[in-house]
Amino acid sequence: MPFLLRVELPDVPGSLGRVATAIGMAGGDIEAIEIVEKRSDGTVLDDVLLETLTGTMPDSIVSACNALDGVKVVWISRYPAGGNLVLDLEAVEELTAAPDQALDKLVELLPATFRVDWAARVHRAKGVVHGTSAAPDEFEFVDLEGPSRLDPESDDDQTLYAAARLDGNEIVVIGRRGGPEFVDSEIARLGHLSGLAVTIGNA
Repeated sequence: MPFLLRVELPDVPGSLGRVATAIGMAGGDIEAIEIVEKRSDGTVLDDVLLETLTGTMPDSIVSACNALDGVKVVWISRYPAGGNLVLDLEAVEELTAAPDQALDKLVELLPATFRVDWAARVHRAKGVVHGTSAAPDEFEFVDLEGPSRLDPESDDDQTLYAAARLDGNEIVVIGRRGGPEFVDSEIARLGHLSGLAVTIGNA
């Protein structure tokens, strides 16, 4: 069964190797690794896509990683079967392949690119004008100056939101249920990709 693991580790040679060894010893097989963020405190945040051997519990992988000095598992969750990590450059290539549909294509690419549950394009007057299958039918437009995290719609809401401005009347919103928190580099990437989509669509 595939899982996505987000792990914090020291940004020093050998750290990733120690984590990989621990995952392997606990019954996990790493398929892909992506650096999410390098931090000023000397740590790095990585996303690890892995398959587990039959009978392997994700808790055992978390425990094996957390037992390493300076290593902390931030979050683990099941990952869609057949899913793969879509790099930003690959997303840009898909946007340029159909410039007249760049904004809708952006929405469709964001869940895989950011490992979120859904994405939607929200218009100031019309509401949700395009969304992925899990996106809400309604979402309130928010005026934005730049890409940012959004507050939950209610105290009971377990979804984390981030959004970026497309123009004065439209924003793109992504939703991630239950975590992990959106880190600063993800917010910046969302703004960058959204800006590229607008540029490509207007070319």
